[in-house]
Amino acid sequence: MDSIYLKTLVEVVRAGSLTKAADLLCVTQSAVSRRIKFMEEQYGSMLLDRSGPVIVPTPTGSMVLEKAREIVEIERELMSSLGVQERQRGLTFLCTPTFGTVYLPGILREYMLKHIDGGNLRFLFDVPEKIVKGLREGVCEIAVIEHCDCFDLPDFETVALPGDEMVFAAAPSLGMRVGAASIDELFTYTLYGRSDGCCSRTLLEANLKGMGRTIGEFRRVVVFDDLHMILRSVRGGDGLAFISSDLIEPDVRAGNLIKFRVPGFTHRRSRTFVFSNQLSAGSPAGHFASVVVDRFHGVSSESPSYRGTSRVGSVVSPP
Repeated sequence: MDSIYLKTLVEVVRAGSLTKAADLLCVTQSAVSRRIKFMEEQYGSMLLDRSGPVIVPTPTGSMVLEKAREIVEIERELMSSLGVQERQRGLTFLCTPTFGTVYLPGILREYMLKHIDGGNLRFLFDVPEKIVKGLREGVCEIAVIEHCDCFDLPDFETVALPGDEMVFAAAPSLGMRVGAASIDELFTYTLYGRSDGCCSRTLLEANLKGMGRTIGEFRRVVVFDDLHMILRSVRGGDGLAFISSDLIEPDVRAGNLIKFRVPGFTHRRSRTFVFSNQLSAGSPAGHFASVVVDRFHGVSSESPSYRGTSRVGSVVSPP
């Protein structure tokens, strides 16, 4: 039996669902289902119990799973000793939509120029909590998180990158003055933003709570899960957004948007690069990590911990 079927069984049990296993294997859920069905037909018995909220192996499935894990590990060791696995496995990188929009294209371009045979690449955007979950579940080895809260990641190395400033942005046609604005003035406009769990939403709500106010006091709140839709609406003069200064800088320079701050607001949020402490320097993920760190090398940061970059860089860079 092809080892891909055994790997699929291992991933389904580890993930507890066909959907999550499909994401980890970079295939469709139907492909995972077909592979499991093929195995069950081959062995003449059901291998998985799908009756509960989490998929678990049946007694027969547990027997097959034990041997599958052994075979998969033997294959991994063989490929590693031959230098095949590191060249083929590629990488999965998780980050927030802002980082993905502003910085990822340049980082990817540099990586592609330096590492032509870097394997397959997979980039996923999500909110900080889900990125952390993805790191812990092994969806990826490296990630960048823009966040307001601290995360406990004992099995990972972290590098504090230059932080991000969150500002209110609006089209000049709204007639708002550049620089500072009162919260009462802002409440007269429609707010465009992302859903709960997004760091910008979390920071905005925390600021408002500190003032004894709520997000519901805006004239209207419109939620999009797409930054481009938010920017299009704000550029069109339909309202304002609490958004990354890095993201809107091209529009500000072009005169399409103006940005302003609210006295008493916290406008800074942290940006952290996270990678597995087992990351191999010669792997695609290791090479990509070095490009990310080098991209910000020498860039000033308000966070003193950013000076630790050289220490982390030595972990992911070849000797």
